[in-house]
Amino acid sequence: MKGITRMMMGTAMAAMLFSACNSSKENQLTASGLNPAAFDTTINEKPVKLFTLKNPNGMEVCITNFGGRIVSLMVPDKNNNLQDVVLGYDNVAQYADSVNSPSDFGASIGRYANRIKNGLITIDGKTIQLPRNNFGHCLHGGPSGWQYQVYDANQANDSTLVLTMHSPDGDNNFPGNVEASVTFIVRSNNSLDISYTATTDKKTVINMTNHSYFNLNGDPNQTIENHILYVNSYYYTPTDETYMTTGDTAWVKGTPMDFMEPVEVGKNVNNFDYKPIKNANGFDHNWCLASYHDGKGNEKQLAASLYSPVTGIRLEVYTNEPGIQVYSGNFLEGKVKGKKGIAYAKHAGICLETQKYPDTPNKPKWPTAILNPGEKYYSHCIFKFGVVKE
Repeated sequence: MKGITRMMMGTAMAAMLFSACNSSKENQLTASGLNPAAFDTTINEKPVKLFTLKNPNGMEVCITNFGGRIVSLMVPDKNNNLQDVVLGYDNVAQYADSVNSPSDFGASIGRYANRIKNGLITIDGKTIQLPRNNFGHCLHGGPSGWQYQVYDANQANDSTLVLTMHSPDGDNNFPGNVEASVTFIVRSNNSLDISYTATTDKKTVINMTNHSYFNLNGDPNQTIENHILYVNSYYYTPTDETYMTTGDTAWVKGTPMDFMEPVEVGKNVNNFDYKPIKNANGFDHNWCLASYHDGKGNEKQLAASLYSPVTGIRLEVYTNEPGIQVYSGNFLEGKVKGKKGIAYAKHAGICLETQKYPDTPNKPKWPTAILNPGEKYYSHCIFKFGVVKE
């Protein structure tokens, strides 16, 4: 009887502790509803955590150092209600499962964002074979690019996170020991400021970006086809059936690729009568930014904007980069369940990736991606959020 009593007391105590633990965890939830404990683990013998950045307006950005991924991004809508405007998972296990749920959701991409034709680069006369993980090409640095590696993290204050990466010589066959960093700053004007730096001890190529999928409706059950897109570009770079740039630039005027005047994404995203859109199964192209001129990007000039008439949220993009890859989530097929168990259907999100043009290492006339020893790579992107009240 005493044993049973002790067991019952022990069970009751365990239940109380479990309840207290759960209550404690609930109190730790982020504004977007994430549980940091679901990101607290070790991958490749390195600690992984969820970091939360805020500003006084209530804007909140949650980032995991696994892949340098933006997991959630909360901004106020036209009614001053906070909305999560990026796709992602609510635990690190799904991000780390590159077999069953492969994704670039929110990732800090490196060493080379976008595609390199046949995975081949030539540096000082030496041809280097990189991994070929997408229609025979190297995409986003290969299958073990930085989106599947752990950055070292240092959160300096409530609004700033610095992630650093040592990429050894030969990482995915890229030459050079590279020291890279990604700095996220949530500013008081409701902008997320992202800067990338890198140095190398051997001549190499670098092209970093962020791969967030935006849905400004605040509800990924609604597609982004109702979003109004503007891209400050007169030219884009056409691609073939393998999503590889042909090396040409094409005039956007009079085509479905023209966003110099804001256009609803859904107007042409399914226009498969237009071959470039058919080849890419939607939008998955690089636009050559007019804000980049004579080898310099004007960060004060608007590169692109996105607007949801549902929430009134407007996103403005500024960058020093020559190009922006617009990807309309064409291969989201409803098979992957993201945050809150929502299955992400086709066009559930849209990416606005500031970067060098695709396959730049093999296109000498395009803005270079070469990084030499003694030089410092610097890329800057600002995602500024506001509201339009009709």
